[in-house]
Amino acid sequence: MKDYKKYYVLPATPEEIYTALTNPLTIELWTGETAVMSTEIGSEFSMWDGSIVGKNLEFEENKKIVQQWYFDGQEAESIVTIKLHADKNGTSAELRHTNIPDSDYEDMTEGWNDAYFGSLFEFFSL
Repeated sequence: MKDYKKYYVLPATPEEIYTALTNPLTIELWTGETAVMSTEIGSEFSMWDGSIVGKNLEFEENKKIVQQWYFDGQEAESIVTIKLHADKNGTSAELRHTNIPDSDYEDMTEGWNDAYFGSLFEFFSL
């Protein structure tokens, strides 16, 4: 199991980024795929038409999102924490993803950089 931590600077306010990460209609806009999302604690979510699934654990409006991501056959919980901080260029998003299975690590880090935060950056750069 591996952990991943990285900071991303996005050209939008923390409020806009939070909405983009928690509103299913907005998620569909920047991912181009069907999404199921709710800010209800304990609710399950699905992004990229089911490629990413998990459970919502904690929300602090416009500041923090904590989710459990599911991996087949994994015993230890894989926790994703995204903290949003105002930045002179928009928002600094602090990502921490714990307990990534070794076999999924490269795909996950590439996904975070390109598909997830890369797509968010492009969406707000238009």
